[in-house]
Amino acid sequence: MHRFFVTDQSLRGKQVTLTGKLAHQIRNVLRMGPGDHIIMLDNTGSEYTVALTEIGQQQVLGKVMYKRPVQTEPRTQITLYQGLSSREKFEWVLQKCTEVGVTSFVPVITERSIIRRPDTITARKLSRWRCIITEAAEQSGRGRIPQLEAPVSFADAVSGLGEFDRCLIGTVGIDGISIREILQFDSTEPVDVALLIGPEGGFTDEEVQQACASGAIPISLGPRILRTETAAVIASAIILYELGELRPKTTSG
Repeated sequence: MHRFFVTDQSLRGKQVTLTGKLAHQIRNVLRMGPGDHIIMLDNTGSEYTVALTEIGQQQVLGKVMYKRPVQTEPRTQITLYQGLSSREKFEWVLQKCTEVGVTSFVPVITERSIIRRPDTITARKLSRWRCIITEAAEQSGRGRIPQLEAPVSFADAVSGLGEFDRCLIGTVGIDGISIREILQFDSTEPVDVALLIGPEGGFTDEEVQQACASGAIPISLGPRILRTETAAVIASAIILYELGELRPKTTSG
């Protein structure tokens, strides 16, 4: 069943009104008709099974049949501080890490980033990135759209690491600590994790030292050298696995 994130204006009680691009997609791309069903998501953790009742030129109408909580969101909150790289690689990271379960993305300008100033990231580019994240969240069954923050310098990124339960920075080679060793918690409460991944070429030694001085712990992803986009996905998945987030959910009764 097709899934769509919608705004508050689209959902009034049990009545659904869809306009604009979403109505166009349902009518002209998916060619759906009255009686077909979709799933709507309100970005607060609830999903709605909706029966379409009218397909018009300007709007699509529907009726909510069921409402239920989304069961796919991880309790672990991962904020990925991703070093800005080439467009294709960075957008791939946004898409795949959304699918894996990352909660928030912070683009970071590092010494080895292709982009060197935050003001070169236009509003249009940020809008494109948010669309990529939203579409990936819909496709992968997420209940919330991951946040995309404005690009920051590396210094600004590491200055806020104190608010997290654990801060991990990816390093090249085998000198870092394993993620399993770092993520040993006595508490069963949800965990906030900051994950720093460098651009092509990784972080400089000075950047690693600066991050460690702010509380980050160097991690190793094995003896082989991973591309930046590979490292982001692998590290995010390992964190969620080690904290029990990738196990199948069981139902009682």
